[in-house]
Amino acid sequence: MSESLFESEGLKAPKGTEPLAERLRPKTLEDVIGQTHLLAPGRSLRVALDKGLVHSCILWGPPGVGKTTLARLMGKCFDAQFLMISAVLGGVKEIREAVDLARAHQLTHPGQRTVVFVDEVHRFNKSQQDAFLPHVESGLLTFIGATTENPSFEVNSALLSRAQVYVLEPLNELDLKRLFEKATLEVPMPALQEDALNRLLSYADGDARRLLNTVEMISNLNEQGGALRSESSPQIGSLAWLEHTLGEQMRRHDKGGEQFYDTISALHKSVRGSDPNAALYWFARMLDGGVSAQYISRRLVRMASEDIGLADPRALGLALDAAQAMERLGSPEGELALAQCVVYLSVAPKSNAVYQAFNEAKRFVKQDQTRGVPLRLRNAPTQLMKNLKYGQAYRYAHDEPEAFAAGEHYFPDDLPSQHFYQPVGRGMEIKIAEKLAHLEALNAQARSRTKEGSGQ
Repeated sequence: MSESLFESEGLKAPKGTEPLAERLRPKTLEDVIGQTHLLAPGRSLRVALDKGLVHSCILWGPPGVGKTTLARLMGKCFDAQFLMISAVLGGVKEIREAVDLARAHQLTHPGQRTVVFVDEVHRFNKSQQDAFLPHVESGLLTFIGATTENPSFEVNSALLSRAQVYVLEPLNELDLKRLFEKATLEVPMPALQEDALNRLLSYADGDARRLLNTVEMISNLNEQGGALRSESSPQIGSLAWLEHTLGEQMRRHDKGGEQFYDTISALHKSVRGSDPNAALYWFARMLDGGVSAQYISRRLVRMASEDIGLADPRALGLALDAAQAMERLGSPEGELALAQCVVYLSVAPKSNAVYQAFNEAKRFVKQDQTRGVPLRLRNAPTQLMKNLKYGQAYRYAHDEPEAFAAGEHYFPDDLPSQHFYQPVGRGMEIKIAEKLAHLEALNAQARSRTKEGSGQ
């Protein structure tokens, strides 16, 4: 049994007018194209479906990979009443209706389960998601959620703990070709040259719905004849014709979701890994997907400090200059400055010593007690402070050999010197390490003389 809370309200398309994607929606598991890592014989989900093992789950994946289709097929395999809620349109009212329908069904069909499928479940807030918990716990409902966002962040932990997460993947090129061939049997489609077909599959970007909607649009335009034909029009079926028909491509890129953070992570890791070519690829991907150049600029400044640091102090200045160039010139001129920065950061010597030292200092201060500043290190802008010996016995480093007050202790008096910063053996930090070792030797000599002078 299958029922949608919204289809029952008359929002379903009239018979025969459904989009191509809906007409080709798989009716059985054998019809599903893609997701073999979940649905191939012997895989855990396929075994559960074949045996009718009812369980709550969350289907996580990008748009157009079959989340809704799979949820409906699960309802059939589980021999359950199937209720569908869209989190975009629904709310607590629809959740209560689903619970009432499940209770009524339990009375009329003892032993048969009710599956409630929530599309775009991440759109429900915490209280709305919590509304399912007691009914999932009691067994009244089997919950299936679909989301394009990472469930770890968007689904309540209590609900997440009661559901198996299945990750759906974008369709690969072979899957899209199979789907295209299936679509051409359903609608009239001009023959595409090989490069045009490859371009169409690339345009789909792993999204089955996008491919089918595009095929349907091309078919409709082709049937109109004049809309696609003129003396100046490219040859039908050619790559130029297809690109003219599709217009400017916008690749799938969620500016605030999981894919956004995955891509910036890939850029950061490519820079850290000293691969300028991969870094340029991810940088171009982000620009192509509409990510703000200002955001990318901020992240490049972060990389210059976190992953290069004092191994090449020029990196931070270059990152700031690139950000300023982008701000002044805008796109596309400013993007070249960012690209230059991406390459420079990628090939620069790497050091996270400052990043590590700063984190260690923060951890130390957080767990340590509040210690007083030594009087000699305090400022004395007033006579009262001078009378209280603020600043007395302070050694002005510039007046000492090598501008270094050898033997001085700059930490609180009751705290031994800490060594948070440990330079790496790369780039400028090689010289920094040598300088620090020399200063430490001067400190050791001065403290040794102090001990000898005091008779210790």
